[in-house]
Amino acid sequence: MGRFLWLSGQTLSKNEEPPQDGRVKWQIRMSGTGPEAGRAFHPLAFPERRDPPGGDLKAYRTACKDGTRAFTLWADQYRGQVSAHVVTKSALKGGSATYEVLGAAGEPLALITRQPAMKGGTVRTRWTVQQAGAPTAVGLKGRAFWWFVWWLISPIQLAIAIASILGGGDVARTPRRTKWRADGRVVLDFHNGVGAFELEVLADWWDDRVLAALVALLGSHDGWLGSRWDLAAD
Repeated sequence: MGRFLWLSGQTLSKNEEPPQDGRVKWQIRMSGTGPEAGRAFHPLAFPERRDPPGGDLKAYRTACKDGTRAFTLWADQYRGQVSAHVVTKSALKGGSATYEVLGAAGEPLALITRQPAMKGGTVRTRWTVQQAGAPTAVGLKGRAFWWFVWWLISPIQLAIAIASILGGGDVARTPRRTKWRADGRVVLDFHNGVGAFELEVLADWWDDRVLAALVALLGSHDGWLGSRWDLAAD
């Protein structure tokens, strides 16, 4: 049975209040069986955005417009030890962006490339993960059938969005399920779990730091209907 990872803004205890003592608020959790109630999990990493030097959230928002992202993945809530870094190697506004995952000592762990939909000959957003010493894994966001359904109902989404704002409805999310394949085999599956989207790990050669970085990046590209963790106020 595979491992599961998901991003959470909650603290480890269900009844615990959000941290007020400077702890990192977000965490990437891992479970051997999924995030169902009562099943064991543990925090794998604590992601935190890195604002531009001398900048703040506003400066980070500006940098994000061309696809730039910058995170630190901490091994603990109090920033005592770094697990990994995510930095932008290249990014083009409206085009592809490549992110480098580095270990605590700066050693290269992986390259993760996001190519947006309708660019470079692909209709769906393409995520490519090149982990050092491992096969390249490629995933396309959403199944083609559900994208077809989405575009069929898109004319009524504006009305639903207005109703949602007024408290009377909910907007249908764009298709998000993504399966990564390497050498013809599915090695990662990002799908809807119990209460959260989760990344299911289906190959045993993945580096947990690379997986945590991918989950953080996916959450930072949550689309206009999503809620990006890295843009939350501190």
